[in-house]
Amino acid sequence: MKSLPAFAVCTLVACALGDAAVAAPAPAASNLLATYEDLHSHPELSHHEQRTAGIVARELRAAGYAVTERVGRYPDGSSAYGVVGVLKNGPGKTLLIRADMDALPIVEETGVPYASHVHAKNAAGQDVGVMHACGHDVHTSVLIGTARALAAARDRWHGTVMLVAQPSEETIDGAKAMIADHLYERFGRPDAIIGLHDTNLLPAGTVGIVGGPAQASSTSIDVLIRGIGGHGSAPQVGLDPVTMAAYYVTQIQSIVSREEDPRDPSVVTVGSIHGGTKRNIIPDEVKLELTTRSFTEKSRRTIIDGLTRMAQGLSVSAGLPPDKAAVVTVLDQESTPVEYNDPELSAKLHDVFVATFGADRVMPVERSMGSEDVGVLGMSPDLSRQEIPVAYFRLGAMDPQKLAAAQAAGKFLPGPHTSRFLPLPEPTLDTGVTAMTAAATAILH
Repeated sequence: MKSLPAFAVCTLVACALGDAAVAAPAPAASNLLATYEDLHSHPELSHHEQRTAGIVARELRAAGYAVTERVGRYPDGSSAYGVVGVLKNGPGKTLLIRADMDALPIVEETGVPYASHVHAKNAAGQDVGVMHACGHDVHTSVLIGTARALAAARDRWHGTVMLVAQPSEETIDGAKAMIADHLYERFGRPDAIIGLHDTNLLPAGTVGIVGGPAQASSTSIDVLIRGIGGHGSAPQVGLDPVTMAAYYVTQIQSIVSREEDPRDPSVVTVGSIHGGTKRNIIPDEVKLELTTRSFTEKSRRTIIDGLTRMAQGLSVSAGLPPDKAAVVTVLDQESTPVEYNDPELSAKLHDVFVATFGADRVMPVERSMGSEDVGVLGMSPDLSRQEIPVAYFRLGAMDPQKLAAAQAAGKFLPGPHTSRFLPLPEPTLDTGVTAMTAAATAILH
């Protein structure tokens, strides 16, 4: 890979659109960097992206887009903070460019001057730190930069650009909420959908895309392990759900290792355990919150069946009465299907990136067990088939020297969903806007 300058890896409009647009401002100019640092310092949890949405709406209006706010409706009837900006530029295709806005309940430990110190209440009423630990601040900033660049280069494309700032990706119900609020009936049905996600596996200044199944499905599952509570000094009098939960967490790992086809990758993760109020009280129940990842419905079904069967067996072996049996609940609203990158559109973007950056900055990437709800925007209402082509690419975000040193030592730099995830802002933003704008102009050529 070529060595990358600390900033301005490629001036967007000059690199992607040609000499005629050289006078346009560089995408990662100081105001876009300031926007990124502001978003990073003020993260908002899923369903609460009010401030972020307001910034996006303001910036899109300033760039000349027709903007609609509060697009999206959740199953409980509440409104989401989705933002849609539309820019029409004559007849042609409609392209949807999507970015997500929400943050995660994580206490930031990066130590940068613009680090988040935000705390908020989560859905369970607990006080949690809030951090952009998945890079949605990068995604949102790139969307704003792309909006400006496309508005400044209308002589290079024709058709309609629909920019979507999506809420609640982390709870994977934001895309569904926007579709439920008649996104396409209100703003037009796109001919293609593109988006990006930053990554700790590639250096800043690079991009990559893989066609076909690109990201696994995600299924959210709650498991309620019930018992018979009592005093900690007399466990023989009751049935301890904490001990049963410990057995269960260990046992379910055998679903992947012994029930799944090893050629069909899958993951089962227990991300949250809640039970008890005091050290000397045996509680009546323990709640486990899980996610499962897979690329096929067969694999997904194997996991759900295994979780259910093992929960039933646990209850029977503990001697619990039927009314105290463990309960397994699949949360369909907090689940999302496999994200499928249209092969033809992905190949087109790959070629555009090579022409824009050079082949040495377009990196090979593999499908990921991570999940995303961007694909929902291109699927049929019942999520059974892809109806609109989607291409979702990877954006390198790591300091090249630090990444190279980590790889040489056989280590990984802190990645998404960790407290020390830290993109290198300037080249990441610049490359993201350059790539997104080049892709958009190629599709709308």
